[in-house]
Amino acid sequence: MDLKAQMGQFLAPEFSLAQLAERLYQAETDPDRVVMRQWIYGEEETCRELSRAQVNKRIKVVAARLQQVADPGTRVAILAGNSPEYVFGFLGALYAGMVPIPLYDPNEPGHADHLEAVFGDCEPPIVVTNRVSAAAVRKYFSAQRERPRIISLDALPDSLAGSWTPVEGSAEDTAFLQYTSGSTRTPAGVELTNRAIITNVAQIFQALQLQMPARIVSWLPMHHDMGIILAVLVTILGLDFEMMTPRDFIQHPDRWIRRLTAREQATYSAIPNFALELAARHAKDADFSHVAGIIIGSEPVTEAAVDSFLNAFSVDRSVLRPSYGLAEAALIVSTPQTDKRPVISHFNRAELAAGRAIIEDKSDATVAYASNGQCVPHQHLAIVDPETRAEVKDGVIGEIWVHGPNMATGYLNRPEETAVTFRNTLGERQQDGLPEDDYWMATGDLAAIVDGELYITGRLKDLIVIAGRNHYPQDIESTVQAASTQVRPDSVAAFSVEGKDSESLVLLVERADDAQPAGDAEASAVIRTAVTSHHGITPDDIVWKAPGEINRTSSGKIARRVAKKNYVGI
Repeated sequence: MDLKAQMGQFLAPEFSLAQLAERLYQAETDPDRVVMRQWIYGEEETCRELSRAQVNKRIKVVAARLQQVADPGTRVAILAGNSPEYVFGFLGALYAGMVPIPLYDPNEPGHADHLEAVFGDCEPPIVVTNRVSAAAVRKYFSAQRERPRIISLDALPDSLAGSWTPVEGSAEDTAFLQYTSGSTRTPAGVELTNRAIITNVAQIFQALQLQMPARIVSWLPMHHDMGIILAVLVTILGLDFEMMTPRDFIQHPDRWIRRLTAREQATYSAIPNFALELAARHAKDADFSHVAGIIIGSEPVTEAAVDSFLNAFSVDRSVLRPSYGLAEAALIVSTPQTDKRPVISHFNRAELAAGRAIIEDKSDATVAYASNGQCVPHQHLAIVDPETRAEVKDGVIGEIWVHGPNMATGYLNRPEETAVTFRNTLGERQQDGLPEDDYWMATGDLAAIVDGELYITGRLKDLIVIAGRNHYPQDIESTVQAASTQVRPDSVAAFSVEGKDSESLVLLVERADDAQPAGDAEASAVIRTAVTSHHGITPDDIVWKAPGEINRTSSGKIARRVAKKNYVGI
């Protein structure tokens, strides 16, 4: 089957994800081909292999069981860790005409409040899980007043597949609910249609110019949008898919590198920025000649992380693709699509504070940003003045607005927030041919376009404004990180609070795993000097925390607004 020849119909789909998946399976010429490998690391390293036919059968088994107990449109929560059963649960719900909600094993630390908020919002009557997570799931719900039906997928017999009944679906139906991580507000259920997801699959396919036959290696958590859509995309397309858990990677980053470089086949992966440095510190070099692309997303991509990865491994620079995405856009909005990548530029800090993105030679007066490339095909993006709603000129910082057939319809149970976020009309324009309707999404992300490259500078709600000048928290956090070895990697929260006469800068800093509290005072002095020198502001308070103590979202990001709220409440 020639997937490239099939891509055109994906951009104007008149069918559901389930119908697409089954259509592509029926066109498979080799259903006994192994397409899914689960790497399991215990006392021994083992691999569970599944053929295309076995994967399809287990999806239909799950769908048939769901059809026995619920009607089409029912919401189905998935509570498990990375595994084939997670994918079967997700696609099985789609095959049953139901709405999957990707979540996680309740044993995952620090996520109890997020899980409670999600169940309170969407009230799914069914939970699917696997053998590994079943006990934790039952324990979690034993204390709840309302208990959903819990189905452990491993126990379902293959014979159920024959009783599955195909469901008529529409491209406009809600395919699934993707809950936001809660980094800037309480979790919101993003309603994504079949059309949005299928379109983004085609957009990604075209933007990355996927080399076929492609192979995907992933340890990303499947409850995260990048993790689940990647897993579902490759399963639907029948591509080779190798999975492991986030814990497997973090404990031994070399496991990911070994799987990534194991076969002579065009191989792709997707990771957050921190994984670059972690792999560089702990993994051995390998033959990257068949690694065709590594998408880097979920958090800002740093020059230090890129350099450390390129210095540690014999890998072509163009393999790395810093990309910008949103749960509200299915997955990817922009990614590098020129031969020159990744592009990392240095911007004058003083000009950034004034809202202008001016590239200069690297110096103490500049800060580095990685370009997130260009919009994927059939996606519109504009940089907008949030006050006037007019598109700004290149080189001016504004809010990112996006528009396209891959966009979500809104947030579940939040009509006012849906209207404010998704129903915007662009004012004065700089680009020709931009849509004139009111379906522009205001993302809340700040950025500028310079020389055709998209540079993300921060979040509108996280922006620190002191003495009339703008400061981006991640830049200050990066300065703190580099100033002292007392600081734990990726464990700083910078925000402003109302002071006596003006806003004041506060830093919450986690102590490095091997550091002692006795070193805090000396490190604080070094950090104050570094922040004052680089940013022209002096921290009013530096609070040291134990490792893991700063609030994080369900996807592992620092939750600055929650951290600020807790600080103010001290």
